[in-house]
Amino acid sequence: MNIHEYQAKELLARFGVTVPQGRVAYTAEQASFAASELGGWNWAVKAQIHSGARGKAGGVKLCKTYNEVQEAAADLLGNRLVTVQTGSEGKLCERVYIEVAEPFVKELYLGFVLDRKAERIRVIASAEGGMEIEELAESAPEKILQVLVEPAVGLQQFQARELAFGLGLNIKQVQRAVGIIMGAYRAFRDKDAEMLEINPMVVTQDDRVVALDAKMSFDENALFRLPDISEMKDLAQEDPREAEASQHNLNYVGLDGNIGCIVNGAGLAMATMDTIKYAGGNPANFLDVGGGASPERVANAFKLVLSDSNVAVILVNIFAGINRCDWIAKGVVDAAKDLRVPLVVRLAGTNVKEGQKIIEESGLPIIKANTLLDACSKAVEQVK
Repeated sequence: MNIHEYQAKELLARFGVTVPQGRVAYTAEQASFAASELGGWNWAVKAQIHSGARGKAGGVKLCKTYNEVQEAAADLLGNRLVTVQTGSEGKLCERVYIEVAEPFVKELYLGFVLDRKAERIRVIASAEGGMEIEELAESAPEKILQVLVEPAVGLQQFQARELAFGLGLNIKQVQRAVGIIMGAYRAFRDKDAEMLEINPMVVTQDDRVVALDAKMSFDENALFRLPDISEMKDLAQEDPREAEASQHNLNYVGLDGNIGCIVNGAGLAMATMDTIKYAGGNPANFLDVGGGASPERVANAFKLVLSDSNVAVILVNIFAGINRCDWIAKGVVDAAKDLRVPLVVRLAGTNVKEGQKIIEESGLPIIKANTLLDACSKAVEQVK
């Protein structure tokens, strides 16, 4: 789950990370009033969408008067911002963040990521702040500093100091950078984050170190114990199909193909998509109905898949273990009564004979398949 910049900064501030003063606004008038409340002579108006590279796309505007703040907010609010990460459809900006802008002398990069291969938290830092870390890793990997955190003891002060000195900071700046690094680590660890990026982390003219931007994502499986994080979810920033799927406990990811997939089990769903590609087709989605899929959940899965206008055929691939093929078959038959696209069904496992009997006796034009490759090939044929 992703959150907005202003939410990430509010969270980091609770752990002692220094952030600029700011206010969120939902209208241009609120933005102007927020600037007057904050005071100062320069402000940054930042579009709040779940995407990086906002500045390059015109989503960050520097202003010197209240009128400029209001005009900048009016330009952003209600419009779609297209960045290199959003795709051509962009993301709708429904709120902006007004922040006091002050001069700085150095930009740095600080990131935390869950390294699943190493089974550790990896801390990444660089003196080349403001750049995308992927670009820097390709063009100048020697400029990237990294630390793997031993989970038994956590990030240590000496490790944070080594990173700070490696960034070329002076003694006063190092002390303040260490505070940010340790605070950010605690926020990452305590809130079950999967990624935390402060880019840039800046050094001001008076040697303060400030998190000028912040991006965080969290493990959705841990949200049940993190109500404060769960409340930060912005459904408007998510794919509406994925938001709908979460309401029905379905694991769904929209893709750009035309073969809708309804599968039980994440591994089988991945294998199904691979086999569709092997057979010459393109999957429209990843959808795992889970291990205890009832007929109602299967019906919801059909509605979700059909909400994608690109879907030309539906492929149901069930290998029942905890699931039962007769349950799935009942859901398939109920959902297929008013279906306007071809339907290919492959059932295997628990109660498979009962499930196949339900489908055969339904009288519906359901295309039956015996193997995974057979099912995917028939789905591709229907598209052609």
